[in-house]
Amino acid sequence: MEWLVNGVYYIVPFIVLLGILVFVHEFGHFLIARLTGVRVTDFSIGFGKKLWGFTDRHNTNWKICAIPLGGYCQFLGDADAASAGSDEEAEKLSEEDKKQAFPFQSPWKKLAIVLGGPGFNYLFAILIFTLLFACLGKFSFPPVVGEVVKGGAADKAGIVKADRILEINGRAMENFSDITTEVALTVGGVAEVKLRRGEEIIDLSVPLEMMEVEANGQKTERPMLGIKSMNTMELDHQRMSLPAAFAEACGETWRITEGTLRGVGQMITGRRGSEDLGGIIRIAEMSGDISRKNGWLDFVAFMALLSINLGLINLFPIPVLDGGHVVIYTAEIIIRREISAKVKENLFKAGFALILALMIFATWNDVVHLFHRFFA
Repeated sequence: MEWLVNGVYYIVPFIVLLGILVFVHEFGHFLIARLTGVRVTDFSIGFGKKLWGFTDRHNTNWKICAIPLGGYCQFLGDADAASAGSDEEAEKLSEEDKKQAFPFQSPWKKLAIVLGGPGFNYLFAILIFTLLFACLGKFSFPPVVGEVVKGGAADKAGIVKADRILEINGRAMENFSDITTEVALTVGGVAEVKLRRGEEIIDLSVPLEMMEVEANGQKTERPMLGIKSMNTMELDHQRMSLPAAFAEACGETWRITEGTLRGVGQMITGRRGSEDLGGIIRIAEMSGDISRKNGWLDFVAFMALLSINLGLINLFPIPVLDGGHVVIYTAEIIIRREISAKVKENLFKAGFALILALMIFATWNDVVHLFHRFFA
């Protein structure tokens, strides 16, 4: 029965989470296409064999397919679901149908349709954050230990996962970020730490260890505790006005985007290990852990975080992704002519190969991560 329980806690939340985010992304493409007069022939959640579906009055085939690892929105005249080229039969369409076929649209329309998917992912995240802040209050990450760096100061002092840091050097810790600030201000290299472990209050004198960190693009060593956040939210229960909540939601979305871009940049330049690159398995693991150990609030916030990452990743200038299309259509606008089909075909082949390689690498990282989690 244990496998069945794990299936409920890991597989089901993952499918629900991915299904919602894929629907939001593809609906962005769909809606902009409809508004610009382009006919959508297929709207699919998942790939492979069709499990359920219907055809609406605009002849769009809505369907849910057997492999729930993505989805697509295919337009009239497309050769495939990635809009990598025009169908050979597109030229045989009537003049009336060509007005609604994607390949015959101006690059401006194509650009708007392509940006609709990532744009809706960002709007969805902002909507979630706005409702959370307005209805429940702003959330924060509490000063709770999520992970102890092996061999670090906290590890040597006996600090363990789930300890709640109450004070450092006599100052109360309200957020996890307060820990970083106070440790940086510690004089003498020894931090006086008060923590709660269950019902027990523990006082420790912790000699800080020098650890390498990056600041403003420069690697430097700083005295640190060697702990990481638990990434579990708490609410301050002070509701915000709708305009204030929206402004804060936009700020939170930007902070997540900026942090993600910084992390990717560090991986590309080699200043950060690529072991943090995760894929589908890692998302399933995280969504399962959150649904099993935390509440619905953490799950919804995690959905907003993933929606931002999905939108951002799709904007990377890699052919096959939306960002690759953006580059192509922008180039066509600048040069005022369409890029040849052969050039596009080669670009999409290269992009597909790169994406496939990244997926294999991320899956390998996920497998190694799970091995260390359960067997190491």
